[in-house]
Amino acid sequence: MALEITDSNFDELVLQSDKPVVVDFWAEWCGPCKMIGPIIDEMSKDYEGKALIGKVNVDQNANVSAQFGVRSIPTVLFIKDGQVVDKSVGAVPKATLDSKLEALL
Repeated sequence: MALEITDSNFDELVLQSDKPVVVDFWAEWCGPCKMIGPIIDEMSKDYEGKALIGKVNVDQNANVSAQFGVRSIPTVLFIKDGQVVDKSVGAVPKATLDSKLEALL
């Protein structure tokens, strides 16, 4: 299961992580988010110990969403050493997300 990332724990979990981080910005009412949610959860198992996989609910965490300019959801950010190095917007296949993360490992 992907970690729940919030405005209050974002810096500690994401920006200070020594591993690559994948952050899915989503909302309960978003259809494409429901398609990508299970993929994110699957990735959290696939990359356990190698990368941190988490989700930010944009309705409950407006600060982090605004900080990273998230305007469309789902948006998946790939963060390494506290910097956004890649991103994906919209529902995409798991292979696309896997390849972006593999490039950071």
